[in-house]
Amino acid sequence: MGRTSDAEQRLMDAVLELVWTGSYGATTIDLICEKAGVKKGSFYYYFDSKTDLTAAALESCWLKTYRPQMDAIYSSSVDPLARLKAHAEHAYQEQAQALKEFGHVLGCPLFTLGNEISTQEQKLRDVIEKILNTQHRYVESALREASAKGDIVCPDPGFMAKALFLYWEGALAEARIKNDLSLLKNLWPSMQKLLGLTPAPPAKARRKAA
Repeated sequence: MGRTSDAEQRLMDAVLELVWTGSYGATTIDLICEKAGVKKGSFYYYFDSKTDLTAAALESCWLKTYRPQMDAIYSSSVDPLARLKAHAEHAYQEQAQALKEFGHVLGCPLFTLGNEISTQEQKLRDVIEKILNTQHRYVESALREASAKGDIVCPDPGFMAKALFLYWEGALAEARIKNDLSLLKNLWPSMQKLLGLTPAPPAKARRKAA
């Protein structure tokens, strides 16, 4: 038997990087093929269009990479508030890695793409909405557990999850626009304030108090 080609995966990796670091509109099939090292004929063997490729790439990346990460972060064995803190810290580290690799804070790929194609590309909008709704449920579940434990007062976990999620995505968008990673350093302390919690003082301040 011949060697199995990885062209399909390379095409999906290429389109995600090109769209995240640039834009969907500027990402052409020629650019995708060049980035992936795949001939154009092979592109059309796997996908009918750029839209089909992008939708498949988003779903594949979510299932293979991001959902396992979310499952680990939001494990039931972890304290619910610690899950939210870990998620915020993971977001910061992901953006720090993007800045190091690409020279720019890139923000949330789903919101970035979603904003660009919001009045078109229904297929992509459906995929993005499905993934974002799933992410929202992770946050809501942690809030429900924290409220049940008495760690927070949260009579409407669904509403609060949406509020936290929108704050989070807004911070990521601002950091991308300004290319300023420091804007994401206070993700968790700001979330604590929204939840009515008192953020822990910085380590330096704690040492002085002691």
